[in-house]
Amino acid sequence: MSRIGGNPDITLEHVYGLTLRVARWRAGAAGTPLLFLNGIGADIAAAAPLLAQIHGREVWTLDMPGVGGSPDALMPYGAATMAATVMEIADRFGQATLDLAGFSWGGALAQQIAVQFPGRIGHLVLMATTPSVNAPGIGWAALLDDDMLASGLKLPTATPLGLAYQAAAMAGWTSAAMLPSLKNVPTLILMGERDGVVPTCHGQSIADLIDGAYLETMPGSHLFPFTHAAKVAARITAFLDQPAMRQAAA
Repeated sequence: MSRIGGNPDITLEHVYGLTLRVARWRAGAAGTPLLFLNGIGADIAAAAPLLAQIHGREVWTLDMPGVGGSPDALMPYGAATMAATVMEIADRFGQATLDLAGFSWGGALAQQIAVQFPGRIGHLVLMATTPSVNAPGIGWAALLDDDMLASGLKLPTATPLGLAYQAAAMAGWTSAAMLPSLKNVPTLILMGERDGVVPTCHGQSIADLIDGAYLETMPGSHLFPFTHAAKVAARITAFLDQPAMRQAAA
């Protein structure tokens, strides 16, 4: 029996010299699938309590190289390369269009995917993330707050090399110049009201750059998608159930 909540289908996908462990809940379900991208060092098992509660669609995620069930990458990779890798997996699953959600580091990668693959993202959900990973005010030491300790989550599950490569992939990364191009993608930004890692002002920065984006605060701190999983899953589901109405190109 799988130790991962919700008993997803687990596969190993070999893409561009990488081997990535992928989990799919309700694989093949009707409707637009949701791809979830996790935070730095966090694996499929950490995401499962949230993803298993998002019903009515296929939901899938993966372990980054050196995290969980994915072995270390042989060489460093960049954000654009990882975005292409993730979308190659989507192609193998026959998923031409995706809804996309990302948490923290995964929220940055979600932004990269959305701007790198225009037209393939129906809805975008960004949680506890930033348009610039090197921006002032990001305090990683705050991960060791009461919310995290109370959650029982064991983070990170990455190898030292896996963590180093994940951090390097986003070194100097910013989406600020690219985000205005997402004005036709319905976007929901969720930030923790007590997040000491990525404060709410970073979500406001994203909202200011994406015309029509919704910004909401949620209970909890940086790990609110996991410590308040039922509430977050319900909000994501309600948002994804709204039609993705794209504006006509100017």
